[in-house]
Parts: sequence; C-alpha cells; structure tokens
Amino acid sequence: MLLKGTRDFLELIKFEHTLFALPFAYLGMLLAAGGWPAWPVVVWITVAMAAARTLAMGTNRLADRVLDAQNPRTAMRPLPSGRMKPRTAWTGTVIAGGVLVLAAWRLGPLPLLLLPIALLFLVGYAFTKRFTWLSHYILGFTDGLAPVGAWVAVRGSLFTTADLPAWLLLAAVTAWIGGFDLIYACQDVEVDRACGLHAIPARFGVPAALTLSAISHVITMALLAVVGVALNLGWPYGVGLMVVGALLVAEHRLISPDDLSQLDVAFFHVNSAISITLFLSTWLATARG
Repeated sequence: MLLKGTRDFLELIKFEHTLFALPFAYLGMLLAAGGWPAWPVVVWITVAMAAARTLAMGTNRLADRVLDAQNPRTAMRPLPSGRMKPRTAWTGTVIAGGVLVLAAWRLGPLPLLLLPIALLFLVGYAFTKRFTWLSHYILGFTDGLAPVGAWVAVRGSLFTTADLPAWLLLAAVTAWIGGFDLIYACQDVEVDRACGLHAIPARFGVPAALTLSAISHVITMALLAVVGVALNLGWPYGVGLMVVGALLVAEHRLISPDDLSQLDVAFFHVNSAISITLFLSTWLATARG
C-alpha cells in the first residue's frame, strides 16, 4: 500500500520533470560560486529544489482537482480520476514542505529567513488563475526563485550590488517560464472560459497569447545576455545562448493559432533542451575560471 501510494504521488507531481527543473537552481549556484561550490551545498540545494517543486506541484494538483475533472485533458490524473485519495496527496505535499524547511535551515540563516516568501509563491501560485491573468508570470516568478535561492545559499547575500546577477536571473526565468506557460495554456481556452478562470489565451485569444509569449522570450534572451556580460562568462556561455535562441525560435515555429498539434513537443522537449543547454554552457563558462 505504501509503495503504491508513493508511486501514485510521484506520478501525480510528474517527479521525473524535476530533472529538468534542477538546472534553474544550478544556474544560480554556479554563477554565485564561480563554479561548483562544496558538495554539501550542492546536495542541499538539490534537495531544496526537489522538495520545493514537489510542494508546489502537490498543492497545485490538490487545488485544481475539481477543475481537472472538468477538463478532458486532465480528467484522468490520479486525483480527479479517483485513483488517489486526497489524503495521500496531502501527506506527500506536507512531507515535501518539511524537507524544504530542513534544506533551507541547512543552507544557512538567510535562506531560512527568506523561506516564507518562497512558500507564499510555491503554495499561492496554484490559486492565482482564479483571479488574475498574471498567473502565467507569477508561475514564472515562482520558478525564478530557484536560481535566486541557490545564489543566496552560496553567497549568503542578496541585497548588495554584487548580487545584481541573481535579480537578472529572476527576471529572465520569470519571462521565460511565463512565456511558455502562455503557450501551454492555449490548449485549455474553452475549458478555462467555461470555468471562469483567468488565463490570457482564454481572455484575449490564442494569437495575442502567442505574440506575448514571443515578446517574453525576446526579453529572456536580452536578460540572459546581460548576465553573460556582467559576469564576463565568455564564449561558452555565448555559444549556449545562441543555441537557446535557436531553440526558442524553433519552439515558436512549431505552433500557430491554427495548429497546436506540436504543443507538447514545444512545451516539454524544447524547454527541457533549453534548460540543459543553459546549465551546460554556464558550467563550461565557470570552469574556464
């Protein structure tokens, strides 16, 4: 029973996608340390990132279980389909929250002090589409806290002029994730309208959402370029950034207002490649010293 409950919970939160979210945190970690920090720091950043994502996804699935049941795309998820009891999801989510608190404590005083702000977004994001069209960018901001948290864990600071790259990373990830969440939301326009949810594609239409997504990704590229210049990351980072730009162009060429058939490829595969490319190019740049 315990094994089945654990397996169902990991399916619920798509735990395998954590591997593609980790590069967000590692990006901030590498740039803050100028390379790999001490391994205990790496381990606790990894634990914190996995726990934070689990907490956020668990909360999101619990908050949306009634809405998911009304959406053919999501109706067969473990909670709305009845394959998992809410109690199991609550248990896994609360445990993840406890692990996150432990990791923040192990990473130092400032990560622990700032944790309540992170928790506000990790838990609160799930409810934002009920009252604001900015929910796409609130999700982006929430994900953007990953590199900021890792930066703080390494540097122990966030509010000096030397910490400007952390804020640039926050803005870049906010625009990037917000931009591709706009793409993802295009497939749920009719359901979102029927349920009275606030999503930009549902309110302003798919063409407007895709245009705003493209603008967001241009902003992402500009901010990432500024990070590279500010930290003098050199050609490995520059090459990586060119690859990321090409991937973003490919992402937007895969979809159009009249054809969303390649949306899963654009959303999952391309963005996974972007996150891994950013991580590897930053790793090479910092390894050069």
